[in-house]
Amino acid sequence: MRTPLSRLPIRLRLAVSVGAVTFVMLAVFGGAIRTLSGRHLQSNFNSQVTSQAETLGRTLAHPLALSMATGQPTDLTPYLSYVNGGVVRIYTYSGDFYEESANAPGLGSPLSYQAQSGPYQVNGYRVVEIEVRVGPDAFFMQYGLPLSLLSSELAGLDVLLILGVLSGAALAFGAGWLVARRAITPIAELTAAAAEIERTGDPTLTLPEPTADDEVAELSRTLSTMLASLSEARGRTEGALEQQRAFVADASHELRTPLTSVLANLELLEESLSGQDRELARSALRSTQRMRRLVADLLLLARSDVRQPAPAQPVDLADLIVAAAAELEPSSEDHEIELDVRRAPLMGSPDDLQRIAINLIDNAIRHTPPGTQIRASTRTLRDGRAELVVADDGPGIAPEVKKHLFERFARGAGEVSGSFGLGLAIVQAVADAHGATIDVKSSPRTGAQFTVRFPGLPAGQAATPGGARHEVAAPLTR
Repeated sequence: MRTPLSRLPIRLRLAVSVGAVTFVMLAVFGGAIRTLSGRHLQSNFNSQVTSQAETLGRTLAHPLALSMATGQPTDLTPYLSYVNGGVVRIYTYSGDFYEESANAPGLGSPLSYQAQSGPYQVNGYRVVEIEVRVGPDAFFMQYGLPLSLLSSELAGLDVLLILGVLSGAALAFGAGWLVARRAITPIAELTAAAAEIERTGDPTLTLPEPTADDEVAELSRTLSTMLASLSEARGRTEGALEQQRAFVADASHELRTPLTSVLANLELLEESLSGQDRELARSALRSTQRMRRLVADLLLLARSDVRQPAPAQPVDLADLIVAAAAELEPSSEDHEIELDVRRAPLMGSPDDLQRIAINLIDNAIRHTPPGTQIRASTRTLRDGRAELVVADDGPGIAPEVKKHLFERFARGAGEVSGSFGLGLAIVQAVADAHGATIDVKSSPRTGAQFTVRFPGLPAGQAATPGGARHEVAAPLTR
């Protein structure tokens, strides 16, 4: 079960724990001191009351004796004014009231001296009764000190103890914070090193090892060993992947020449045949063309994986989109391809850029029903970027397919013919290699739209001779 304390950082938890434990210990210790000191102060206060009463009794003995001898009351005011904040009431031995100090409250009925064993409390005063002997006679004197004097001493003690407990807990919290911070520093260094490894993806970076041979040092050594193992495994994996990429690239490159030869022979064979034989030759020609595109796709992806861009030159997207539409026109079935091309010069690989146009149009053909209109356009934006747009009025892209749209070998529902699932992955790879962005919009009512925006030509560059110098806005149908 998670507690509020468990959500705090470790160093703060340690400091809070140390401070809380210290607070409890000091509170218990302070409570014990308060109890013992309170009893001691009360005992001292009782002794003070008794001592002052006895002193005052001896002081009053002479004026009381004089009063009895003369038979005239003696003014006790000068004597009663020196009672240190206390009050006095004097009674005859028979219990009759005799004299009192100013503002003296009732201190209870006078008792026999023998019956009262010690100070007692009445009306907010600690009172003691003593017998004042005057020759053969005696008086009873009640002397009281206000309990507020004791309360003020106890309150001062309470404030002192509370401040001591809080100060001690605060000092313990601060000390705990400093100790925890110092203890966590090696872990913080490990965390920073791990974050750097995560940022760079380089497991060969070394982790700091604390000087003390403790649990943190053991953790650092364990993590270093783990990273070394991961680095070794990564090296083996990258080596195997590099071999696979090299094999795919070499195989694709080697296959281009025989496929070109096969295509040329099939084209000649198709022209020399007629009837059913010509249809068979035409079918073989289409399959070979598809295989040539697959080989070109594999070679392009292999080059993209090793980040080896093709040589760039000034090209015009208008030329490329016209060539792509012309290449796909025989296989467009009942789709209507409409072109709206305007000059859009940029720097790039003509073959790779044409693959973008071919794959986007081919993707629209494959994933829309017959009769769908496909619109392809190019233009130069005001900021100089070149824009390519391929849109259709088909059923759009399913949400579960859209998030995997540009992954390799991802194939969506609704295809009217088979595919290898590499078309849009190649579009993404070529766009990345040319610093382009891809924006995809989809709706079941308006269809899908792919917009690719490329950086424009650098200043002083011009499109290749023979590039599109005109505007085309016409349908291209089968």
